[in-house]
This record gives sequence, C-alpha cells and structure tokens, in this order.
Amino acid sequence: MRTLVLMPTYNEVSVLESSIEQVLAQRLDLEVLIIDDNSPDGTGGLAEELSLKHPQVSVLHRDQKQGLGKAYIAGFSWAIEQGFDFVVQMDADGSHRPSDLEKLKSQAHSNRLVIGSRWTPGGRVENWPWFRQVISKAGNFYARKMLGSPVKDMTAGFRCYPTEALKSFPLDKVQAQGYGFQVEMTLLCQDFGVEVLEVPIIFVERKKGKSKMTYGIVFEAFWLCTKWGFRRRLVLETFACAY
Repeated sequence: MRTLVLMPTYNEVSVLESSIEQVLAQRLDLEVLIIDDNSPDGTGGLAEELSLKHPQVSVLHRDQKQGLGKAYIAGFSWAIEQGFDFVVQMDADGSHRPSDLEKLKSQAHSNRLVIGSRWTPGGRVENWPWFRQVISKAGNFYARKMLGSPVKDMTAGFRCYPTEALKSFPLDKVQAQGYGFQVEMTLLCQDFGVEVLEVPIIFVERKKGKSKMTYGIVFEAFWLCTKWGFRRRLVLETFACAY
C-alpha cells in the first residue's frame, strides 16, 4: 500500500532538510511531497535539492501563498493522480515527530481517518506556553459541542487519510484554511461515513523558525465552527419537524 507524506512549506529553509531526513530515517516505505508556496527564503530551492538527493521526495511548487487548506488539497489531488493509497498530513517544522508516523500508518484503513491526537489519553504537547494549550483545548471543546462530534482533537494537523475517501469528497467546496480546515475535513469524513480513529501522539513546539499561527487563523476556525454548528442544528430541527 503506497503512502505519501504531504509537507506544505512557507519559509521553512532552516528546518526542512532535518525534517525530511528524519522522516526517511524511519524506513516505513513512505514517499514525501513537499508543497512550497513560493517561499522567499529559498525553501523551494532546497526542496528541489532534496528531491535530487532522495528519489522518494517530490516537489510541488505553487505560485503564491494561498493558505494551508489549498496546499493540502493540491497535495491530495497529486496523491490521487499518482495512485497512492494513503496520504499523511505532516508539519515541516518538526512539531510532528517522525517516530509517531508508524502509529498512524499501522492503523490506516481504506475507510478510516487516523488522527494523531494531542488531547486523547496518552497524547500531550511539549514546550507550549499555557495560553496556547488553553486556546487549543477550548477551541476543540467548542468545536465538539457546536458540531456534535466525539473527536477530541479536531484541529490536529498530523493525520492519515485514505485516498479512496478523498476521491468522494467535494474538495473544491472546502472553505477553511487554517485550523478550520482540519475541522472541516473531519466533518467531511464523519458525514461520508468514514471512521475517525484518534491515536495519541506527542506534539513538540518548533525549535527553529516562526510559528504560522495567527489570531486570524483562530478567528476563522471559531467563526466557521459557529456557522456550521447553527446550520447543522437548523437542518436537524427542520428534519424533526417534518416527521
């Protein structure tokens, strides 16, 4: 079963090589696609060098920064075209430990989304300030309550999708870009009958480079969860009234 690791990048020249080397060192029969949004720091050029050095590594260049969601959707399309069976989302900054890849890969199934969860029993974060933990836990609690989902870490970015499921999703209709993208994709899986399994992982705050998290990304996720939540409740109430 062919598995592709997707690594979106924007200004990750200081960490990309180390991340790629560590992923390949796991010897899990994986391939990697680096998706670079025309990084001004030379990340795209480094990605090309790594692809020449390692035959398992490919590069997809995009003209400009268009957001995490669009980068992943471009990667999903590439994976489907190339005939991969599973797609793993993974940060390029080292916050997702390559040693946890086997946990996701071992649970992969043609009708199952596997989430590397920080907030399921056994999972945790390292080197995060208290306010980041509060924002993440509160955001996930709000998303669960608004959307009626049992998933504890809906905003997790370390996850493995079966491409068979991705083929059936209306990916061109996906709205969100940041944390909201992970929530929206989780909802799509649930709505299309794809099992969602959480496995505990350790999330490590990046040691080099700058975090891409902004208040705008947090607000987008909050607003979309609110909108989706009220829309779903309206549909359920309308359905109940009809009967």
